[in-house]
Amino acid sequence: MKLEKLINSLVLADRIGNMNVEITGIQMDSREVQPGDLFIALKGFTVDGHHYIPQALEQGAAALLVEEEIETSVPVIHVPDTKRAMAIVSDVFFQHPTKELKLIGLTGTNGKTTTSYLIRHILEDAEMATGLIGTMNMQIGKDSIPVKNTTPEVIELQRGFRQMRDAGCSHAVIEASSHALHMGRTRGCRFRTAVFTNLTQDHLDYHETMEEYRDAKALLFSQLDNSYAGQKEDQPLAILNADEPASTFFAQVTPAQVMTYGIDNPADVYADAIDHHAGGTRFRLNTFLGSIDIEMKLMGKFSVYNALAATSVALGEGVSLDQIRCSLESIQGVDGRLEAVDEGQPYTVLVDYAHTPDSLENVLKTVGEISQGNVWCIVGCGGDRDRTKRSLMAAIGAKYSSHLVITSDNPRTEKPESIISDMLEGVQDVPAGEWTAIVDRGEAIRFAIKGARPGDIVLIAGKGHETYQEVNGVRHNFDDRQQAREAIQAFR
Repeated sequence: MKLEKLINSLVLADRIGNMNVEITGIQMDSREVQPGDLFIALKGFTVDGHHYIPQALEQGAAALLVEEEIETSVPVIHVPDTKRAMAIVSDVFFQHPTKELKLIGLTGTNGKTTTSYLIRHILEDAEMATGLIGTMNMQIGKDSIPVKNTTPEVIELQRGFRQMRDAGCSHAVIEASSHALHMGRTRGCRFRTAVFTNLTQDHLDYHETMEEYRDAKALLFSQLDNSYAGQKEDQPLAILNADEPASTFFAQVTPAQVMTYGIDNPADVYADAIDHHAGGTRFRLNTFLGSIDIEMKLMGKFSVYNALAATSVALGEGVSLDQIRCSLESIQGVDGRLEAVDEGQPYTVLVDYAHTPDSLENVLKTVGEISQGNVWCIVGCGGDRDRTKRSLMAAIGAKYSSHLVITSDNPRTEKPESIISDMLEGVQDVPAGEWTAIVDRGEAIRFAIKGARPGDIVLIAGKGHETYQEVNGVRHNFDDRQQAREAIQAFR
């Protein structure tokens, strides 16, 4: 694409040099620049991309998009804000892929990954080819592609959408994190549907207050298409949790039609007659199109909420209740979400991604309902993240388990001992025999599994599907599931 065409949508842009040069790619990381690329110099929190312009030029950058005055032989486009300009040129370069896709975005503290998986599963079963971008990966057809963040940067995001559309996808589902929304990674994405799961404490190291955290998530709903279509399947739709107070605020900021789901409060889509059991969950699904009984293999009240959110999306896309029931009942589970590790042992080992106070409480309540013995909970808190939730996590772990094991979970640049010290504030009033602190996560898992007796449940919380421990910027191979398997085999 010619540079002139690529930047034609930029209103405030000083053009220096030959605008007729051919651009074959876009990059914001100088290390990934290929000959013919446009290099975009971003000013981040800790790194200024302008310092890496020489490296980008050495690797063949054909043009530069910058905020500062630059003297160079290649064409330069000078703009007030390269972050905003990047969203525009990315959308142009990849030929506006979200104009051709029905884009479904999910935001909330917990449940985004499972709900996005459920949505994709239902739509694919209904013969609507659907791509997915989220915490675990990007999925296009049968291909699974690693992603750096839950919601990738705008270039990677738009590239992914173009790949989905070229592969024949009609729909795309993405997890929209509060960080990504606040940082503008979703600018230029034309959302057809936005889904809100819940709002509980997390990421206060970044957003500072719950109001700022809420406001960041509200951006997804304010970004819904501010126009209306001739048929219901094409209408912008905001799907909100009727049991969450923040939904009232989100309903006020969106121009879209609103559909609600819930359990405790009146809603357009709701569940009753809920029965939790060791094999999953039974409930009655009630909608504006009728009611139907569901028998899911997924466990817990939170799984019912996830199913209701996914059902609401599917109804908005015209999927029948019978098809929704068949899809929900066929799902075996989601990686790292109450995932069982079964090596034939007489006790249960579950691995879950729960890493916030609310999600840990929800999972432990579910585990308590199905346990026939003691509940062992292994949990830690990540380094360089919200310190205020550490004592809360420990207190919840102690409250809902028979024995709490406090350990490490991605300490990053912090000392694990310091993180654990913060967590111990939450168990000051808990008898010493009901909790144990073990810095090494592998050792903590082995300790709990060695102590488990027939009928007990061992919950390994916090990392779920992750296959690494991040220490001082280095990711070391570490998988809770594999650690558990090895421990079970060792203590037979």
